Amino acid sequence: MIILTLKERTAVPLEAEALTPDVTANLTLDEVRALPVLLGKHPYRVDDFFDVEGEASDALEIRGDAGNVKWIGRGMTRGTIVVRGNAGMHLGAYMKGGTIEVSGNASDWIGAEMTGGLIRIGGNAGGQVGAAYRGSTQGMRNGMILIGGSAGLEVGMRMRRGIIVVGGPVRDFAGLQMKGGTIFMLQGAEIRTGAWMTRGTIISLTPIRLLPTFSYDGQSNPVFLRLLARHLQPFGISVPYRVEDGSYQSYSGDSAVPGKGEIFIWKPHV
Repeated sequence: MIILTLKERTAVPLEAEALTPDVTANLTLDEVRALPVLLGKHPYRVDDFFDVEGEASDALEIRGDAGNVKWIGRGMTRGTIVVRGNAGMHLGAYMKGGTIEVSGNASDWIGAEMTGGLIRIGGNAGGQVGAAYRGSTQGMRNGMILIGGSAGLEVGMRMRRGIIVVGGPVRDFAGLQMKGGTIFMLQGAEIRTGAWMTRGTIISLTPIRLLPTFSYDGQSNPVFLRLLARHLQPFGISVPYRVEDGSYQSYSGDSAVPGKGEIFIWKPHV
């Protein structure tokens, strides 16, 4: 494992696209130390900001408060990255495979336009989790993002496939212009959930305020939720689906588009 220990948190964002197993796996420690990073517009080396130790591996560990370190794991296809602390913007953007785990919080654009792999955040997340970048038509197209805490604006914006799970409350516009995939919210969201969604599934375990362009379709316990429960169980995430425990209020929309998206809101038996 290659271990990078941040010497101190920078005052401005540090762009570190080279911090990915695809780049570091076959390098010597001296070659890792010489990898380029950018502080603002100025080029530096990795060892200007990190102490580097360990041995060649497709496992990378980053220690310290990397909340201002951007682009960790960009486009990675394999291996693991463990961040023992916080992570900055664009974590795992364009990711294709492998695993990223962050013990603390992470900033905006986690897993933006990713097509595979797993990202797991122990703390809170910023906005645009799994979203499409401005001007792009598609957000994440596969993979899984698990957020232990809260999340910001526009979670899953224009996502097409994949799964996003948020353990804490989510801010406005969750599932904005969603085209497919699944967003599972354990503690609900603020307002405008599913705005302009055309396809996809949003699930909330607590009541949420919906736009008037969503139609109530009744109560049910869809079979796919049992499959989702099995898929998420190894990660310690529980999805209720048993009839004896309650049912889901089902809504379809957004009719303003028009769309064929689905929103399910859990209603336990009292």
